[in-house]
Amino acid sequence: MTFADRLKAVENLPMLSKEVFQRKSRPAFEFRTIFVGPNGLRAGWRVLVFVALFAVLFGSFVLIRAGGPQGFREQYRNQSHITITPLVMGGSEAITLLFLSLAALIMGKLEHRKFGEYGLPLRKVLGKDFWIGSLTGLLTISGTLLAMFLLHGFRATGLAIHGKTIVSSLMGWGIAFLLVGLVEEFLFRGYIQYTLSSGIGFWPAACVMSGLFGLGHFFNSNENAVGSIAVVMFGLLLCLFLWRTGNLWCAVGFHLGYDWGQMFYGVPDSGIVPYHNLLDSTFSGPQWLTGGMVGPEASVLTPMALLVVAMVFSHYYRQIRYQIQEPGSKSVTVS
Repeated sequence: MTFADRLKAVENLPMLSKEVFQRKSRPAFEFRTIFVGPNGLRAGWRVLVFVALFAVLFGSFVLIRAGGPQGFREQYRNQSHITITPLVMGGSEAITLLFLSLAALIMGKLEHRKFGEYGLPLRKVLGKDFWIGSLTGLLTISGTLLAMFLLHGFRATGLAIHGKTIVSSLMGWGIAFLLVGLVEEFLFRGYIQYTLSSGIGFWPAACVMSGLFGLGHFFNSNENAVGSIAVVMFGLLLCLFLWRTGNLWCAVGFHLGYDWGQMFYGVPDSGIVPYHNLLDSTFSGPQWLTGGMVGPEASVLTPMALLVVAMVFSHYYRQIRYQIQEPGSKSVTVS
């Protein structure tokens, strides 16, 4: 066979086209896209990393403090006998807030973002939005109970505490409920809401987190399904505050004002019986009106009150200020 014949034979061999290599590499590429998107690690995986990080930090602290798994199980069995005071609640919430913040700071370092981008900019601590939210929360629970009073379902019978206890109780519960507001707002509408919004949009993320918010309250003492549904509506309202103000301080204030108002009037808060409340009060009438042992949040009046608040708030806060800042790019308003 001459050299020319050999060369011709080689030319006639089947060629491995680029399409064959692309076809073989495509499954690996598609597998990678499950984890990585245009802006790096996808939102869902970042949320899982954050949750796992918080669980490890907080869980380790709880186990060490309890003296191991056996001590933790004993504490869990005895928790129903613990009286929830401002000190007990405030201490627990402060520890939770510490580890939530630490997990968010670590994620912010990995994502090249500032802590304030997740909803709690320190420059706005106790600013205008916070006080507007606090007043709105207090007026909402006050209006709900006023309507209930006019329908003969609620009545305040007198003072429950006297003297210096009044001042210490009001201040103690104020601090405790501020911490509750910070923890619950940052947990449900802080880092996770921010991250999910970058992946699926603000309101789909808000619906998911508000559902989880209601589910979390379902396990409170004496809570029921109606009360949990009302909590979902609370969550959506608080997301509206976040969407229109661009931060969580209005929502934190509303959370504080509403919870503090329930203590002030001496009514149950998500099924939790008040301790050292200012007023003694009683409910009378059907559960759909009063909320029964759950408290006003399980009353049909509460969704009406929340709807009114949403309409009034939307009238005065019309601009959408919630933004997602992608690393190395401009802020993007999400919806």
